[in-house]
Amino acid sequence: MSVRAEGLREVKKRRTRQMISDVATQLFKERGFDKVTIAEVASAAGVAKMTVTNHFPLKEDLVLDMHEEHVSALARAVGQRAPGESALAAMRRDYLERVRRRDPLIPDDDMDWQRLVRDTPALRARLRQIHEQAEHALAAVLADETGDAGITPKLAAAQLAAVDRLLFFEGQRLVLDGVSSEEIYTILAETADHAFGLLEPALGGYARR
Repeated sequence: MSVRAEGLREVKKRRTRQMISDVATQLFKERGFDKVTIAEVASAAGVAKMTVTNHFPLKEDLVLDMHEEHVSALARAVGQRAPGESALAAMRRDYLERVRRRDPLIPDDDMDWQRLVRDTPALRARLRQIHEQAEHALAAVLADETGDAGITPKLAAAQLAAVDRLLFFEGQRLVLDGVSSEEIYTILAETADHAFGLLEPALGGYARR
């Protein structure tokens, strides 16, 4: 298969996946997460039920469709830090850059989506799992790059990931309070800078490349 054909195949796959997620999320918003079946999602999206489950083995990920990006984001930011940059500095810089470019992982003004996640126990549980996976991935990178198999990388990852997690829920709160997207981005940037700053005394020089 040619590179171009493979590229077109991947594009089609991504578009199908996004379409299924969009259709499912709209149904969940209208009727509730627990009241919509996978078969109904497949029917509404015009695809086979197996196509839905192939793209989304977990029903919750139809809503939290960027879970893979979320899990890898912290480890990627630290793994790609610049020479002389600490893990904390890399995460602060990366988060502020994501705010500036309006990264889809940053909560925006989709109040119905945020309310769906907040009010659905299964989605809240899956979101906690995603945050935990992101923390574990970050700890693994820190352990590998510092050569420390002890508790320090895990403790550092827990503190850094906690900031990312709290920023998500702060963004969610702002959305549900009806704050505009531009105001949310401004508030989250300021909050992130403050929160990471609070960790500077303990982690400011940790894992400096």
